[in-house]
Amino acid sequence: QVQLVESGGGLVQAGGSLRLSCASSGGTLANYAVGWFRQAPGEERSFVAAFRWTDGRATYVEPVKGRFTVSGDNDANTVFLRMDGLSPEDTAVYYCAATVPQNWGFRNPVHYDSWGQGTQVTVSS
Repeated sequence: QVQLVESGGGLVQAGGSLRLSCASSGGTLANYAVGWFRQAPGEERSFVAAFRWTDGRATYVEPVKGRFTVSGDNDANTVFLRMDGLSPEDTAVYYCAATVPQNWGFRNPVHYDSWGQGTQVTVSS
């Protein structure tokens, strides 16, 4: 399994932007499909976006389409989640997770084997 570390969370005003990073240690992220999830207080962890290294394709949950962008940097062994137009509804702990490439785009967290510790994103109104 690959070890993942998220960073880049913080407090931002509504309409602002953040870029989250998901870095790997002990494994090459390009060998995996990577997903981003979030969990708000009292809610279940839910899918946000996924990235496929082979062709750079990404998929997003409907509420973040057009606002969030996921990308990868092979040299840095890192996947990014750029979040623009943030709203208070985006407040959550954000996690990245890795799975086998054939699971790319799967939205159920149970399909992902490796998880980071999460990074808090708080959007004030």
